[in-house]
Amino acid sequence: MNTIVVAALYRFVPLDDYVELRLPLQQRMMDCQVRGTLLLAREGINGTIAGDREGVDTLIDQLRCDPRLAALDVKESYCDEIPFKRSRVRLKKEIVTLGVDGIDPLDAAGTYVEPEDWNELINDPDVTVIDTRNDYEIAIGSFRGARNPNTHSFREFPDYAATELDPQHHKKVAMYCTGGIRCEKSTALLKKLGFKEVYHLRGGILKYLEVVPEDESQWEGDCFVFDQRVSVGHALRVGEHVMCFACGWPVTQSQQQHPDYRPGVHCPRCVNEITEEQKGRFAERQRQIDLERARERADMERPGVPPLSPGECHML
Repeated sequence: MNTIVVAALYRFVPLDDYVELRLPLQQRMMDCQVRGTLLLAREGINGTIAGDREGVDTLIDQLRCDPRLAALDVKESYCDEIPFKRSRVRLKKEIVTLGVDGIDPLDAAGTYVEPEDWNELINDPDVTVIDTRNDYEIAIGSFRGARNPNTHSFREFPDYAATELDPQHHKKVAMYCTGGIRCEKSTALLKKLGFKEVYHLRGGILKYLEVVPEDESQWEGDCFVFDQRVSVGHALRVGEHVMCFACGWPVTQSQQQHPDYRPGVHCPRCVNEITEEQKGRFAERQRQIDLERARERADMERPGVPPLSPGECHML
């Protein structure tokens, strides 16, 4: 039915009072019955929220009432159940952690490229295309021919840029990420390192998958998302990946058929990397989850007991 709205949002803007904003914003999320996580820092706001249409619209309208957030960047997708368990607002040093001082996207970011123009740019043989996401994200999908920095976290990207990229050799660089926020910083970093022509995909992969027809797309695979959906594909349809509880990597549909895949315990990638004690603990955790789900189903089928909403089920 796709009744739940999932909104990824961010805005780089000075928020000197970000500490004082946390509690009122968390209360607004709860009042709107919106779940997810928002990050606040002196440099702005970032996060993903989910709820019904009215709740999400109300919260975003309230955020935009602050003149500093009037131009908030918001990208929406849809699913059948709320993919978050709680409402949280967290204080951070950075809303996306690069770990390099003096990088200001408001001062020196790259040139935006609209999704409709992205194919033409990345097909230019003189353009070096770089995926700024992490290895577990890239594992399930990327743009054809893009470079994989093989990073485990965004903090590792500056080392990659310093050792693997050269402004004299890489004259034109195009970068992309999930929703656009990481590229705000990665392009600013490259500009600081002396790169002249630096481009990034406006709205990130999510906006590209939303607006570019599948038969014209140069995206291959699915896009990893940081919630219980795990992945989305063209037209932002929910993908078929699940998350491995042990290692945090997405598990493909074919891997889910592998004998080394045990839901909630391990996947073929990490089966030999975790101890027997860990496997036992994870198996017991999954057993408790399965029991709780069985009780929920029994309650829903019991005569005279109204079924729980998807949101209520996730709160159990």
